[in-house]
Amino acid sequence: MANITLISDWKNNDFYVAAVKGKILSLFPQASIIDVSHQVDMFSIMQAAFLSKNSYSIFPKGSVHIVAVNHEGDTQRNSLAAFYDDHYFLSSDDGLLSLIFESEPQEIVKINNSSTNQEGVDTCLSFPEMTHLAYAAAMIAQGKQLSEIGEPVTEYTKLLSFLPQYDGNSITGNVVFIDTYKNIITNIPKSLFDQVGKGRRFEMMLQSYYYKIYKINKTYSETIDGELLALFNSLGMLEVAIKNGQASDMLNLTVNSSINIKFFS
Repeated sequence: MANITLISDWKNNDFYVAAVKGKILSLFPQASIIDVSHQVDMFSIMQAAFLSKNSYSIFPKGSVHIVAVNHEGDTQRNSLAAFYDDHYFLSSDDGLLSLIFESEPQEIVKINNSSTNQEGVDTCLSFPEMTHLAYAAAMIAQGKQLSEIGEPVTEYTKLLSFLPQYDGNSITGNVVFIDTYKNIITNIPKSLFDQVGKGRRFEMMLQSYYYKIYKINKTYSETIDGELLALFNSLGMLEVAIKNGQASDMLNLTVNSSINIKFFS
């Protein structure tokens, strides 16, 4: 049974999720469709890329991943299908895929508009997720090759990932995701923290240096309720939270807000 995952910014009160699932199942009834998240902020390809990048590898190799965020129904932006790290990814050519991939994909194609005329699929440009992406996902799940659903492309939109800046005594990173509990996930990995810090004491500064943290927790339980804390989460990334509180709201931090760490001799 083929696995097809969905990430979107449609929210649960829209019909779009059901429409895409229905189209996939009408083309391939044996498909197993898994919702990763439909709570991505509208048009936020950074959030969508974070979710996809950190979840796809948990699924079996050969899984198909639809990332339907900021996908406009026009003829100027292509729908892409890519094969990367033994998984398939379907999205708009808006730079999102480049934020997921750490190297070039093994194969990438522009999904043919003509292919959506087969099997009775409507070519409705106002809803390309249902026509282009759902169709391509069903075809790949049934064993079709990318070359059968699209034309190879050598160029596609690429965006620069937000990478932390650092020198011998400091790291400046950014908020890349805010989870359900309003915990703040940054782009600072533990490996970089250890590399620069070398076990030295530090000062972590948030919100224009107004809030400061001086230690790294191993667990949330080390901190009393309402207190600010930092730890490295299961992804190995620096996370800032308030024990039983909502850090992003309390600290007024959003995606792209900066986090500064200074190390002392």
